[in-house]
Amino acid sequence: MESGSTALDTLFILVGAVMVLAMHAGFAFLEVGTVRHKNQVNALVKIFTDFAVSTIAYFFIGYFVAYQTGFFESASVLSEKNGYELVKFFFLLTFAAAIPAIISGGIAERAKFWPQAVATFIIVALIYPTFEGIIWNGNLGIQDWIEASFGAPFNDFAGSVVVHAVGGWLALGAVILLGQRKGRYGPKGEIFAHPPSSIPFLALGSWVLTVGWFGFNVMSAQKVGDISGLVAVNSLMAMVGGLLAALVVGKNDPGFLHNGPLAGLVAVCAGSNLMHPLGALMTGVVAGAGFVI
Repeated sequence: MESGSTALDTLFILVGAVMVLAMHAGFAFLEVGTVRHKNQVNALVKIFTDFAVSTIAYFFIGYFVAYQTGFFESASVLSEKNGYELVKFFFLLTFAAAIPAIISGGIAERAKFWPQAVATFIIVALIYPTFEGIIWNGNLGIQDWIEASFGAPFNDFAGSVVVHAVGGWLALGAVILLGQRKGRYGPKGEIFAHPPSSIPFLALGSWVLTVGWFGFNVMSAQKVGDISGLVAVNSLMAMVGGLLAALVVGKNDPGFLHNGPLAGLVAVCAGSNLMHPLGALMTGVVAGAGFVI
């Protein structure tokens, strides 16, 4: 019976890993739809390459930094419990690889290809796993200190802070270092808008990310026995709230509309296992409106 349960858990988290892997296609098309036509191919190649670099960095270094676990064992040892630990690595890798994808969108049309690939390796090997290990594995005793000081550990069920905020903070630093895109400002300070080059591609990216996000959030339970319908419905309500808020505040702008649900989903990740659906809806509304503003 235990073997069957382990096999089911392995399948469960494998499905989650594949769903979040598909989200990287969403990142790619979202960026392709946003950048100018001349940079579309670069965006596609960059996102795919970043995932490959992230895999190497996380397999050999990052996963050990976060969880003090490696894969330098025999294949027979690694395949124990239906290979659950290997598939768990795959699932968490897709989260780690989201960091450079987030940064890539933030610094679109500003960075050279190979320096960004090197930065991806460093981030996924060392920087992201440090934050991941602190929150999700109790490293450095910080979670213990938070619980002792405030009565409960920091709750980030699906990565609002561990993944999305860390990616955003790193992207902000990169933007400050790299500066604005070429042609964004004129010699007298005038602003030249760079509208999305392809709303259909942007919309495709948004849809792929939205669907995959239910694997991102719900499968963060990592075991079938811990799955929660509350997480699924909270994700749905936050997504809808973000979309409608972006639609209204953004005055029907399709670029804002297709980013609104993503803002709602980012915001609800942390507390999706605790919130009431109405709270998740309002969280999405605030996030979607905040994105536009």
